[in-house]
Amino acid sequence: MKRSLFPCLCLIFICAVSQAQPKLDKNNIPAIVKAMTPEEKALLVVGIQKDKEPWKGKFLPGTGGVTYPIPRLGIPSIVMMDGPVGIRLDENLTTCFPTGLLTAASWDKDAARRIGEAIGEESLAMGNDVILAPGMNILRNPLNGRNFEYFSEDPVLAGLIAAAYVNGVQSKGVGTSAKHFAANNQETNRLDGDSRLDTRTLREIYTKAFELCVRDSQPWTIMASYNYLNGEYTQESRGLLNDILREEFGFKGLVVTDWTGKRNTPKQIHAGSDLLMGGHPSQTEHILESLADGSLNTEDLDRAVTKVLELIVKTPAFNGNKPNLKPDLDAGAKAARELASEGMVLLKNNGILPAKAAKTALFGVYSYDLIQGGNGAAWVHSPHVVSLAEGLGNAGFSLDADLCKLYEGYASFIAEDLKNNHRVNVHVGDAQKPELEITPFLIEKSAKDNDLAVITLGRISGEARDRILGKDFLLQENEINLIENVCEVFHAAGKKVVVVLNICGPVETASWSYLPDAILCAWLPGQEGGNAIVDVLGGKVNPSGKLPMTFPLDYFDAAGAEDFPYDFHSDRANESAVHPERRGLPLKNIAYTDYSEGIYVGYRYFCTNGKPVAYPFGYGLSYTGFEYSAAFAKVKGDKLIAGVTVTNTGAVAGKEAVGLYVAAPLGSFKDKPSRELREFGKTRLLQPGESQTLTFMVPVRQLASFNSEKSRWETAKGVYSAFFGADATRPEAEAGFKITSPVYILGQGPSSQPTRADMRFRNSRK
Repeated sequence: MKRSLFPCLCLIFICAVSQAQPKLDKNNIPAIVKAMTPEEKALLVVGIQKDKEPWKGKFLPGTGGVTYPIPRLGIPSIVMMDGPVGIRLDENLTTCFPTGLLTAASWDKDAARRIGEAIGEESLAMGNDVILAPGMNILRNPLNGRNFEYFSEDPVLAGLIAAAYVNGVQSKGVGTSAKHFAANNQETNRLDGDSRLDTRTLREIYTKAFELCVRDSQPWTIMASYNYLNGEYTQESRGLLNDILREEFGFKGLVVTDWTGKRNTPKQIHAGSDLLMGGHPSQTEHILESLADGSLNTEDLDRAVTKVLELIVKTPAFNGNKPNLKPDLDAGAKAARELASEGMVLLKNNGILPAKAAKTALFGVYSYDLIQGGNGAAWVHSPHVVSLAEGLGNAGFSLDADLCKLYEGYASFIAEDLKNNHRVNVHVGDAQKPELEITPFLIEKSAKDNDLAVITLGRISGEARDRILGKDFLLQENEINLIENVCEVFHAAGKKVVVVLNICGPVETASWSYLPDAILCAWLPGQEGGNAIVDVLGGKVNPSGKLPMTFPLDYFDAAGAEDFPYDFHSDRANESAVHPERRGLPLKNIAYTDYSEGIYVGYRYFCTNGKPVAYPFGYGLSYTGFEYSAAFAKVKGDKLIAGVTVTNTGAVAGKEAVGLYVAAPLGSFKDKPSRELREFGKTRLLQPGESQTLTFMVPVRQLASFNSEKSRWETAKGVYSAFFGADATRPEAEAGFKITSPVYILGQGPSSQPTRADMRFRNSRK
C-alpha cells in the first residue's frame, strides 16, 4: 500500500531544528539549496493547493497560485495572480484595463509600458508578486477564443508590445509571466490538442514574439503551454524550454507550467519546467519517488529549486512589501481611459466624425451593457463599467429616452435570464446576448426626434472556448436588420449613422460596411470604455489606432481557415474531458491541428498573394492627414538603420503609427513573404504642419529567415526594400538598402547540423 508523504512532510514546518540554519537572501541561494531536504525541494517546485487545508482561506479569493513556504530557511510563499487586463480576484475591486488586442492596436510601446506600470502598482497594493501576463500567442485565426487577450497576428508587433508591458510591470518590482509558450493558438481541446507545424514556421512565427520579449525585457517567468507540439507536450519538451528558450534566446528566468497541466513530473523538470502549478500532492510524491529510482536526477531538481529561489528573492513578498488591499482605482481608471482611446481604430468615416454633442438615438444592447473585457484569466472584478450610454451622457449628448428605457430593461432581463439558466461562466465565457428586434415605428420616431444614430454590436469570448463561425464571426439576422433599417430610415431623414464594434476579434464587415456613415472598432476597451469611445467619437482624442490583425472579406479567405475548429459546438472545448471515449482518436482540428499555411499567417498571406481584404493589417483612419518624406535605410555594422519624416498635413493635431516593413531577397529559400514587419513606432502628438522623424534600429539578424535543414538563421545578401507606413498593403514611402554578404546565426552545433531542438521537432513529425 502506497503511503502518503504529506503527514511526514508537514512535520518539517513544525519541528524545531537543533542546528543553526541559513536564511534565504539573494547572495546565498546555493547554500540554501544545499541545506534543503529532498522533501523541501519537492514541495518548493510544486505549487500548493490553495483551496485545500491547511491553506484554505489564507489567500485572497481568486488568487491564481501560491508557492510552498519553508520558514526554517526564510523562504516565504509568493503569490501569482491572473492579469492580462488587470488583476483577477473574485471579490476585491481592481481596474479592468483594455485588452491586449486593443493595446497592440495602439502601436505604442510607451502606452503599453504605462499600462504595465499601472498593473504593477495595483499588484503591490494587492500583495501580488507575479502577474500571469502578458498573453502573447499569435492571432493565427480570427476565431481563437483568446484573441482579445493576445496582441497580434505579427510576432514583431506582439513581441515588442509585450516587452514594453513587461518592462512597465517589472519596473515596479513585480514579476510577469509571458505566456503561453508555444504554438498555443486555439482553445478547443487546449489541454490535449497537438499543434503540428514545421520548424521554420515555429521559429519565424510562433516563438519569435517570445524571443523579442526576452531580448528586450527578460520577463521573470515564462509559462509553458498545455498543448502538444508535434507530438510532444510543451511542458516536457527540452528542445523547446532549454535548447530554444534558454540556450538560444538567452532566457534567464523561471519556467512555470500552465495551471493543472499535470504531465510526467520528472520529465517536466528535466525538460526545464521549474515550477509546477497549480500543484498537487501527487506531483511532490512523484518527484521523491523519481529521485529514489533514478528517473529524476538531483541536478535537474536543484536547477528548478534554484530558479524558484532566484524568483522569490526578487519579489515584493520577500522584499518587505506591505499590501493594503486599496489600489488607486482613480489612477487606474485614468490610465485605462487613456489607453483605450489610443487603440481604437476608425474603420470608416464619411466626414461625420468627430461629432458634436447632439440628440442621439442609441441602438444595440451593448450600447447599454458594454463588454469591458473577456472571460477566464482575463476577467476582472472592476468597480464600475462605463457604458456607451453613460459616456455619451457625460459628454453632453442627449439620448433618446424611449430607447434608453427599452434597452436598459432588456439588458437587465437578459442578464438575469443568463444567470438563472446557468449560462454565465466566468472561465468559459458569458453567453452572447441576443440583439433586440426594434419595430419600424420606433426607428421612424427616433429618426424624427434625433440628429444622430449610434449602433453598438458586441462580441464576447473567453478561455477554453473558441468562437464559432456562424454564431459569432458572421452577424446575426437581427443585427443585419438593425443596421439596414436604422440606416435606411435615418438616411431618408438626412441624418447620419455610426456603428461601434465592441468586439473580441474580427467580425464579417463586407456585407454591411457600406451602409453606415462611420465605423469605429472599440474592441474590449476596459472599464472606462464608454468614456473612451466618446473621446474618439467627439474628437477629444484624434484616433490613431491601427489594426493588429487582418479583417478578411470572408472567413475562408484566410490561409489555414479550414485548419481550425470553426464549427465546433461542444459546450466544453476540452474534448477529451467531454468525450473520454474519443481520447487519442485523430480528430482533425480537435485532437490535432495542422498549421498548413506555414509562415503565411495574416497579412503575410494576403499581401504575398495579392488577395483583397475587408480591412488590412495596420489599417486605421485619422481626423487629419499625414505625409511621409525623406525615407532612408542603410546597414551599419550589425544594424539596419532606417527612418522617415512624418508631417501632419491636416487641420487638427494627431498621432501617426508607422511600421517598418522589409522585403528580402530569396537567398537560399524557395519563398518568402512579400514584406514583413520588422519594427514600428508612433509619433508624438503633431500639431498641424509639424513634422517628426522616426528612426528605427533593427539588428540585421532580425531580417533573417530560418533554414530548417541547417538549423540556422540566414540573412541573404542582395538588395532589400524598406517600406514605411502602418498599412501592410499601402506603404507611404520606400527606401532600398544592400547587404553585401550573407549572415548566418546558428542555433547550436556546427552549421551543417540541425540543433538538438530541431532534430527533436523534425523527428516527431515523421
